[in-house]
Amino acid sequence: MKKVLLVKYGEIALRKGNRGLFERGLADTIQRLIGDQAIRVNREQGRLLVEDSRGDINSADVIEKIRRVFGITAICVSLKLEDASIQHLQEAALTVIGNSGTFKVETKRSDKRYPMESREISATVGGYILEHHPGLKVDVRNPETIVWVEIRNHAYVYTEIVKCEAGLPYGSSGKGILLLSGGIDSPVAGYLMARRGMEIIPVYFHSPPYTSERAKDKVLDLMECLCGFIGPSPLYVVPFTETQLYIYEHMPPAKLTLFLKRAMLHITSIIAEKEKAHCLITGDSLGQVASQTAHSIAAVDSATALTVLRPLVAMDKQQIIDTALQIGTFDISIRPFEDCCTVFVPKHPESKPNAKAVASIEAKHRILPELYARAAEQVELVQCPRTNEI
Repeated sequence: MKKVLLVKYGEIALRKGNRGLFERGLADTIQRLIGDQAIRVNREQGRLLVEDSRGDINSADVIEKIRRVFGITAICVSLKLEDASIQHLQEAALTVIGNSGTFKVETKRSDKRYPMESREISATVGGYILEHHPGLKVDVRNPETIVWVEIRNHAYVYTEIVKCEAGLPYGSSGKGILLLSGGIDSPVAGYLMARRGMEIIPVYFHSPPYTSERAKDKVLDLMECLCGFIGPSPLYVVPFTETQLYIYEHMPPAKLTLFLKRAMLHITSIIAEKEKAHCLITGDSLGQVASQTAHSIAAVDSATALTVLRPLVAMDKQQIIDTALQIGTFDISIRPFEDCCTVFVPKHPESKPNAKAVASIEAKHRILPELYARAAEQVELVQCPRTNEI
């Protein structure tokens, strides 16, 4: 017997013709994060097998490295049996189970050539456990421990299951530009899209002296938190002061937020073309503020030909906060350092703007495309985690 990890995945199993592609992508990600050539990741009949060629795997160390990988639903700390005879299954089950409490045995027999059916295996292994551990009792409804037996290319026996992030392998759903502020919403939006397999390229709009370096540091800390799920990533820091001041001085006050958001979409669209991204991602939630009404969203979106994805659109604030707490961004987001969106908020923002009228006003200011292009050209590219700056 040898300790290994069986990696379970969810939606990938439904991909039919593309399943192999998704499995290989997930295996490559796991292999890269482990970073040890002696530990190999191979496909194993509906699972991925993580195995150390030197012997038993250091399960705690490897799990810590890969537990946040999108696409993995669970990691099972298993005993792998080269000999899948019922006697060896019984001995393995005895090894993984404790000495007291209630239990049941569940068997998955993917290899239908095995001479015993799943129920027979479960009953035989369970009987053997009872015989050798009188202090244990069977409870098929609500057991304290489940002994899992899986018959695949090899046999695996385990009780320990570590739940993971699920979703789709990162990068398998294309690439999107994330408009990342220092608030609660946009990091959650980035996390949710990454969980659906989208590679995210974050863009932060920085407006010194109206926003401080501490506001920028907050965004960098948020990005490092996201890197725990997606791995190292560049962050575009856009110098926004010049554009923001022009809009503040020349646009109708009630429409100020709309024009600022349109400016962000214009600039991120330029970055998206450079990055060959397919869409933009924002943290808007419908009706949360005046700039996130259906009318306002339409007026903002007309600034770009790219699709704008809003994964939070139907979530209320508490749901967003709960997710932020779950992924570890909430405490960073509530640090009291304002971003460029909150500094220039109008007192009475328009909630039902006309998209064509907004675009018409913007078109009269011919200097704006030049400002957008200059901001996109002068970006600072920061590598996260902050090992160095490019």
